[in-house]
Amino acid sequence: MNSAPLSGLYQPSLALLTDLYQLTMAYGYWKQGLHEREAVFHLYFRKAPFAGGYAVAAGLALAVDYLETLRFSDDDLAYLASLTGGKGSRLFPDEFLAYLKELKFTCDVDAVAEGTVVFGNEPLVRVQGPLLQAQLVETALLTLVNFQTLIATKAARVRDAAGPDDAVLEFGLRRAQGPDGGLGASRAAYLGGADATSNVLAGQRYGIPVRGTHAHSWVMTYESELAAFRAYADAFPDDSVFLVDTYDTLDGVRHAIEVALEMRKNGHELGGIRLDSGDLAYLSKEARKLLDAAGLEKVRIVASNDLEENLITSLKQQGARIDTWGVGTQLVTAYNQAALGGVYKLAALRTADGQGWDFTIKLSEQQVKTSIPGILQVRRYLGDHGQPRADMIYNVAAPAPLPEAPTILDPADATRRRPVRPGAPFRDLLAPVLRQGRLVQPLPSLAESRAHARQEVTSLDPSIRRYLNPHVYPVGLEQALHEFRTQLMLEKRPVRPA
Repeated sequence: MNSAPLSGLYQPSLALLTDLYQLTMAYGYWKQGLHEREAVFHLYFRKAPFAGGYAVAAGLALAVDYLETLRFSDDDLAYLASLTGGKGSRLFPDEFLAYLKELKFTCDVDAVAEGTVVFGNEPLVRVQGPLLQAQLVETALLTLVNFQTLIATKAARVRDAAGPDDAVLEFGLRRAQGPDGGLGASRAAYLGGADATSNVLAGQRYGIPVRGTHAHSWVMTYESELAAFRAYADAFPDDSVFLVDTYDTLDGVRHAIEVALEMRKNGHELGGIRLDSGDLAYLSKEARKLLDAAGLEKVRIVASNDLEENLITSLKQQGARIDTWGVGTQLVTAYNQAALGGVYKLAALRTADGQGWDFTIKLSEQQVKTSIPGILQVRRYLGDHGQPRADMIYNVAAPAPLPEAPTILDPADATRRRPVRPGAPFRDLLAPVLRQGRLVQPLPSLAESRAHARQEVTSLDPSIRRYLNPHVYPVGLEQALHEFRTQLMLEKRPVRPA
């Protein structure tokens, strides 16, 4: 497995993986002498995807790789020097480009571990350091964390639907949003709960197990389905899964059985058959009967064909005899939500004297879009068996200590309050990742993050994990932070006469 998950794939500099306005703001900060002023930004989403009750944090390893290797190459600087404004003059002068040439990322980064279940308004990443640097990385961090979290969450839902005993295979590369979408989706799907991928490059880059069968074209190449199955068995005597629906599915099952019995005589066993069309519930039950009657009880039935969590749940309810679920298009394209609405907001700036903080807030006509000021941390209160009970967002830079039994207030509705019992166990979710741009300790492996994700999801109450109208997990602001945010909103919002 490659130890550089992002930079090892994209050899050129990724410094220009950003929106132009990040660079124009960077120049503006530099020109005004604000570029070294200490700032704090938070990356978070407002609402869990897929109308679900939770999300699975992902993308941190890619983000760290990007930040550690952030450099402007000579080619980058030459391109920036060629950019012109509306009147034909250069956007960026040589003095600023010389500054960028020497730039290295020196911010502190705290983040939620990959695989952790997270909820709306909770910071997943906190970046603290020079304003120019913290601003410059916004776009890249969002594209990395948003997509990985979205796909990992979808995979966790598919994993839940399949159940603990069935295998889930990610088969989506051919329908992904380009090569990068396919590769990133394979990584996130494995983290979220898939057991393997068909994507060989993802297998090489990330150490994900690779699996596959054959296409209809294999069968169509031979004079008969029987001949095609025999040829495949000859090539892969211990690793054959036959696609049985090229012509007639149940006839295909019978042909697979005939070849499987021939394989057995030669000391080999058929691994499985794959159904890729038709009534999967009916066909899988009929196939199981035929296989069992032939003494092939251990041959697995693999199903594919636009599967996703709701369809898998329905097939299970119908008694489908499917052991392995090949999930492709719906997983890697995150059907039916195209993107996670993650945002990256400035929350604090050092005062001019460097002794304190000016906390910042972004207002909106919609309460849900009003940001949260402060240097934020998320405290997760736990039940007697370690299960999540409620999350509290608080300001680590607040002058007063946290109360022993705090009250949590919904950021969108202050009438929704939840007291925390004294002495309740807890853990803080944001942990140090980078200090002065350097990794504090090695990140968990992808396999470790995958195991963490499974433990995290299964620890949630089933009412939060259900697909339709899930229970709302309690997330709120610590009372003093809520009161400060309200005060800041009133100060910043203009009062207009009626």
